[in-house]
Amino acid sequence: MNKSELIDAMAASAGITKAAAKLALESFLDNVGGTLKKGGRVSLVGFGSWSVSKRAAREGRNPQTGKTIKIAAKNVVKFKAGAELDGAVNKK
Repeated sequence: MNKSELIDAMAASAGITKAAAKLALESFLDNVGGTLKKGGRVSLVGFGSWSVSKRAAREGRNPQTGKTIKIAAKNVVKFKAGAELDGAVNKK
């Protein structure tokens, strides 16, 4: 499912216009991104939580040449699925 398909599904299930669903989705994404950018955590009980973790600088190898390269430190976003989402995905 891509963004436009998600907007269509949200509009249909909530009984709102596609424009309102698009605005709601963009607001959600902006708020999650803004919170994570500040180093915060976003948690939706049952669905999951997003957090930011620091990845240390390290050395790697260029697979084509085998030469050692330096990989810079950076922040990475982590998502941990909640129990309800995990159960829905793994339901048999």
